[in-house]
Amino acid sequence: MKDTMIGVDLAKRVFQVHGASMTGQVKFRKKLTREQFRRFMFEQPACIVVFEACGSASYWAREMESLGHEAKLIAPQYVRPFVKRQKNDAADAEAIVIAARQPEMRFVAPKTAEQQAKAVMFRSRERLVHQRTELVNALRAVLYEYGHVFPTGLVHLKRIEALMDDPASDLPSLIIAECQDLLAQIAEKTERIDAKTKGLKALAAETDTARRLQTMPGVGPLTALAVEAFAPDMAQFKCGRDFAAWLELVPRQHSSGGKERLGRISKAGQSDIRRLLIIGAMTRIMGRARQKLPVENWLGRMLARKPKMLVAIALANKMARQLWAMLTKNENYRDPALAAAA
Repeated sequence: MKDTMIGVDLAKRVFQVHGASMTGQVKFRKKLTREQFRRFMFEQPACIVVFEACGSASYWAREMESLGHEAKLIAPQYVRPFVKRQKNDAADAEAIVIAARQPEMRFVAPKTAEQQAKAVMFRSRERLVHQRTELVNALRAVLYEYGHVFPTGLVHLKRIEALMDDPASDLPSLIIAECQDLLAQIAEKTERIDAKTKGLKALAAETDTARRLQTMPGVGPLTALAVEAFAPDMAQFKCGRDFAAWLELVPRQHSSGGKERLGRISKAGQSDIRRLLIIGAMTRIMGRARQKLPVENWLGRMLARKPKMLVAIALANKMARQLWAMLTKNENYRDPALAAAA
């Protein structure tokens, strides 16, 4: 029986370990190196080990489970209120145990090694996109200093290239050389992004879960892969609304005295899935897609009286709930309109 809870404050080399009974009685406080910690936990009887959800926490959770312990991760913001006075590693380890003993505490599901690998691949592509955006903005800023204004977007790079090749350009030779170097870097980043995107699409085509998710309109390979990489097991959520709330696709509440005050979304949840769902929702209500929407259905009525971004967030919330249903029931997407007609 697991009658001991051990809180571990992780670090690069030295871990602070705090052991206590389930009633709160302190059993030990130790400062251990990585190897000492591994040996120490190997010698301990089965117990509950709690980490803050930070770098390497999922790895150590898997290591503890391989040793027969029960591993839990807790969000750092839930630990902070239990730190006593001065903050140090020992106080953090103690606060982890105190926070984990709270009956209403929420825990973070540790990621599997496969999930972490997919997350690394996804974030690698995102990093390249951010670097390319930085280069494009730098290029536009240089040209702006010489009176040339270009709108945002990669589609305008051809106009910039044409300006570089124009012999009648008023730009100094040094600026032309610098801009050509930036254009070369942007082209190199674009090539790498395309290669990463191709690899991610191939990765999304390998699993039944990703293929099932892509049957929903507005969900592509990247969104499906993000759900696989970043979302926990859907069985942890009682309903689709809980999953949408976990993504923070719900309004922020500031209610008091029985009066509800709802604001914008808080953006405190999983940002990658939320962003991709909102982008996918926008593709369903913009351009030609909007012209095909029946005026009498829910989406058409919303667009007639609400701003597009608000409707997109509402649709993303609905998509998140539908994703939960698809994954828990192991079913492909079914159009609600067609299901109602049947």
